[in-house]
Amino acid sequence: MCKTKKATDASEPRPVLSRSQRTRPSHSPGAQSSSLSHSAIPSSSNPTSDLYTSSLSYTKATSSGTGTSISSRTSLSSLRESLPENPHIYHVSEIRAATNNFLAKRYSSSSSASTAACWRCNLRGRDTVVFQRKFRHKIQTSQLKERLSVICRSHHMSIIKLLGASVSGDHIYLVYEFVEGSNLVDCLRNPRNPSFTVLSNWMSRMQIATDLAHGIDYVHNKTGLNLSIVHNHIKSSSIIVTEPSFNAKICHFGTKQLCGETEEEVAVETDTSKRDTEIEEITEEANATSLRKLKRSDSGDRQFEGVRGYMSPEFRSSGVATQKSDVFSFGVVVLELFSGEEALKYRFDKKTGNFVPTSLMDTAEAATAEGSDGLRRWIDRRLNDSFPVDVAQKMIRLALDCVHVDPDKRPDMGRVAGKISKLYLESKKWSDNVNIPTGISVSLAPR
Repeated sequence: MCKTKKATDASEPRPVLSRSQRTRPSHSPGAQSSSLSHSAIPSSSNPTSDLYTSSLSYTKATSSGTGTSISSRTSLSSLRESLPENPHIYHVSEIRAATNNFLAKRYSSSSSASTAACWRCNLRGRDTVVFQRKFRHKIQTSQLKERLSVICRSHHMSIIKLLGASVSGDHIYLVYEFVEGSNLVDCLRNPRNPSFTVLSNWMSRMQIATDLAHGIDYVHNKTGLNLSIVHNHIKSSSIIVTEPSFNAKICHFGTKQLCGETEEEVAVETDTSKRDTEIEEITEEANATSLRKLKRSDSGDRQFEGVRGYMSPEFRSSGVATQKSDVFSFGVVVLELFSGEEALKYRFDKKTGNFVPTSLMDTAEAATAEGSDGLRRWIDRRLNDSFPVDVAQKMIRLALDCVHVDPDKRPDMGRVAGKISKLYLESKKWSDNVNIPTGISVSLAPR
């Protein structure tokens, strides 16, 4: 089908020139791009408002019959501005310059508290957070670009967007957009004031659980990339809570694939480790005097990243992360969210004189076995016992299903997201019914 001139102009927006600019054309490429950025693209920072304004101007121009092509170009330009950018391959010099040769103060309000160093900086005019991670398995630059282009196609409101990456030696620097907020750990457990939490009502915690469920469901099932994606870094410190609606955003999306932590690469590394161990055993057996030194020190010393309390049993034994291990980590985060307690704590046993680990899974299982009274004692006291008990029971039961020892008996994240959405609506209905009427005034002064 042949395109008309108007259709060609609409498909490729061009800068809108004034009458004086048309009489005196500029032959400088820089002037043309500057004209495009100032005249064709709205200056508003909100993409939604840009689209609304552009569509409104398009309607007015159509009704007048004179500025149809101009308004359509503006609308398409604003739409192009709101679409995701192509992934950036940053040069390491850019990262060094933005972080003052990695001497700048590290950003500690994100999920970097465990292993990865990170800096908040400005890269190519964007407010970003740069994470430094070590390759689990080195990948080629062409393979890195391919994986980066695939991962950056995925966008969800509950996932912090990956902008690009840079490679230097054995380290990769992942560049994410900066999101204003605080991680879930700080929201639940303020070290300066343990009795205070910003998540002081039931709906705020249900909102976070719903956002997390739909975000992980998107990663597992709805990216449209025809491949199995695993997050492998789900924990409370990797979740950013934003104000004022207490929406949750997941950090570190794509880290597993870009750092060489996929199942195939882990399997190759495991086989290599086993072969090296067999060679060492044969060498030691040849020497009778060193027979007592024969050991399997390398066979079980596989290094993989994880946090105690969030790792599934099969992940601890094999080091291979799957979607079912993500479901396990999500269940632990949900238990942590509604109890306000740490995923794993140690208590001192006076009888044995040792510290005994206590997990949220054990305490939640015991609380549900006691019925509604036990559950009300188990849920965070800072909620002031103001929550729908029936919804809470279903929510905790669902979380316990997610942390089942057998991975085959854990539910799929699509099913989990659907159930949590239903429980969110039930909680919303309960919240609307228990709200205090705003039209009534109460006075405690003496008459």
